[in-house]
Amino acid sequence: MARIAYLNSFPAPNALDIFARHPEHEIIRIDGDDPVERNFEILTRAHAYQCVGARDEVPEALRVGAEFLARAPELLVVSASGSGVDVFDLPACTAAGVLAVNQAGANAQSVAEHALTMMITLQRHIGMADRALRAGWAGSRLEFMGADLGGKTIGIVGIGNIGTKLSHICGAGFGCKVLATDPYVEAQQIERRGAQAVEFDHLLTHADLVSVHTPLTPQTRNLFDTNAFSRMKAGAIFINAARGSIHDEDALADALASGHLAGAGLDVWDSEPPAKSHRLLQMPNVVATPHVAGCTSDSLENMAEHAATQLLQIFAGKAAPRPVNPEVLPLFKKRFVEIFRESGRS
Repeated sequence: MARIAYLNSFPAPNALDIFARHPEHEIIRIDGDDPVERNFEILTRAHAYQCVGARDEVPEALRVGAEFLARAPELLVVSASGSGVDVFDLPACTAAGVLAVNQAGANAQSVAEHALTMMITLQRHIGMADRALRAGWAGSRLEFMGADLGGKTIGIVGIGNIGTKLSHICGAGFGCKVLATDPYVEAQQIERRGAQAVEFDHLLTHADLVSVHTPLTPQTRNLFDTNAFSRMKAGAIFINAARGSIHDEDALADALASGHLAGAGLDVWDSEPPAKSHRLLQMPNVVATPHVAGCTSDSLENMAEHAATQLLQIFAGKAAPRPVNPEVLPLFKKRFVEIFRESGRS
């Protein structure tokens, strides 16, 4: 029935095991290192395109925009491996009648745990102590005296699947007061997710630690700029395990260098991986990882299963569990019927 093209690999091999039980669909791999024209020999006939959602992992020619869509006239669905959809031009997808989906929630546990780990690492100066000990340190252990996470005020920016997990962990597990801001979630729902709903400015001025869990959109790009960092509580810690470019890297470096912020935990970057000479990587109070918050064996299997089963549901004529541009559904359904009727597979 459907031709499903995937770029390089699914998050884990279990996706292909799931597809193997549905031989009516054609599953085709494309290689990001192959010539673009060779890839479009497949994509021109594809009904679905599966790829990672991180922009630096997808060749520019294979990111989904107006030009890509014009060359893939039968394309109905684009699917991102995780929750981020940086590689999809959503307005262009909607205009073309292409449904964009993600796997939101599949890696929520792993990303929340990663953010929590960064919080504790910075609160307890674990990174500094580790580097000093390896360098031959023999001073007083009080040099690395930190603070408990328990009882602190945590600010969560974006309380979707990941933010909710972190809220429950910090609130129930550590007795933290949790504040959250999210323009897409009503205050009562935020409270049911274990947090107090507050405005962005209130969160900045009251949180001891701020953790970001929003997608990168025109509204969130450089949300954390010089002004936002200056409004944060003195001595606060900033965590971003969502997407690079939500925070201004130079503004963050300035806030850390001035001593206004005590530390930062960064899993995401403007350019990934960041250059070895990157200013933030030179700072001892920065814990840095290369966009690996969602990369555990458990979460990758979850993402692969979510991706495969969602595509199977869609091509069985069922509703997509995780649509990113639901406004496209009327046009998508019309195209779905037309394409499969014309190809004799309806």
